[in-house]
Amino acid sequence: MDFELQGRTAIVCASSRGLGRACAEALAAEGVNLVLNARTAEALDHAAAEIRDRHGVKVWTVVGNVADAACRDALLSACPAPDILVNNAGGPRPGKLTDYSTEDWEKALDGNLRAPAAMLAAVLDGMAERGFGRTVNITSSVVKHPIDVQGLSAAARSGLHGLVSTLVRRYVGCNVTINNILPGPFATDRLVSNFTHQAKLKGISPQEAIDARKAELPARRFGDPMEVGRLCAYLCSAHAAYISGQSILIDGGNHPQII
Repeated sequence: MDFELQGRTAIVCASSRGLGRACAEALAAEGVNLVLNARTAEALDHAAAEIRDRHGVKVWTVVGNVADAACRDALLSACPAPDILVNNAGGPRPGKLTDYSTEDWEKALDGNLRAPAAMLAAVLDGMAERGFGRTVNITSSVVKHPIDVQGLSAAARSGLHGLVSTLVRRYVGCNVTINNILPGPFATDRLVSNFTHQAKLKGISPQEAIDARKAELPARRFGDPMEVGRLCAYLCSAHAAYISGQSILIDGGNHPQII
């Protein structure tokens, strides 16, 4: 299927590796030019070079933390009129409510609520004026199925979902969509970090924690990040104009639900 995205331009946040990188790869495979972002210049430059070589698209880079206003300004300066925005950021640290500091709360809200909200505010009206726009927020399955040690993530990301629900009807008539992807357990650095924390609490090795969790999953495996990437690319396609305001759980059937 031709997604009809050839020559479009996307900003993909936190995209040097993991789910952000997978979204960038899937969009580039459809001929989308990219503005990539990450906090580490070396990893970002490496990702950009690989994507250019593999897909032959134009790739620009902006080093920085998307939670910082200066980084967001630089992204929008590099691409003032994006066709596509993929909001993504590293998740907050796991822990108990009583362990979270003021700084923990600020980091969680800045990265997972305020930053994507600011990026949406910056691009949606322009997309509407041009008659095309696709925005995708990479959040987490904890929004629908909370995990006890992921309180910061559930709180901040749920706020973003609430905000999105207030925006959809204003923009969908202009061929601008806003959707959320809710990944479950995927084979990323973030997953390893989470299991390292859980292993410490249980007094086992991280690999033992990972193996035990994998055995519990209906799919008997963690997700491949490209499964999120390809879903993202479809939601950004010309064929997904009637899909907006949706929160799509992608977790290998780990959490059964009727709706």
